[in-house]
Amino acid sequence: MKIADILQHKSRVVHSVLPWLTVGEVVEQLNRFGIGAVLVCDEKGGLRGIVSERDVVRALGRHGTALLSLPLTEIMTQHVETTTLNETVAHAMARMTAGRYRHLPVVEKGAIVGVVSIGDLVKNRVREMEMEVGILRDRAIAHS
Repeated sequence: MKIADILQHKSRVVHSVLPWLTVGEVVEQLNRFGIGAVLVCDEKGGLRGIVSERDVVRALGRHGTALLSLPLTEIMTQHVETTTLNETVAHAMARMTAGRYRHLPVVEKGAIVGVVSIGDLVKNRVREMEMEVGILRDRAIAHS
């Protein structure tokens, strides 16, 4: 199974913000859309970073409530791992687990075409396992 298959079952809406917003404005967006991370893109749509709930919580521990007025560039992860539509789900899961990140922008021909989360990949794997169990159960019943 490929990342392209995952994106067929979920929205391709990519939530992004401009780099000059404050952390408070980013938190509002995370809350408004019920998402765990937002991409930071420049005016031309180029990926500059990502801000996740985890980034916000860690920075809150360092800066306290003053965090909300800081520029989001102070807390964003600048080196963002990406994936492509052709990467396998298993490989993407392994990279996300090893790198300890939960969101992976999907990039094709230089354009961001989606974002997958570890939750999306796990949900897919559970579906695959349920199907495999059903097939094995049917085979066992047929051969008994």
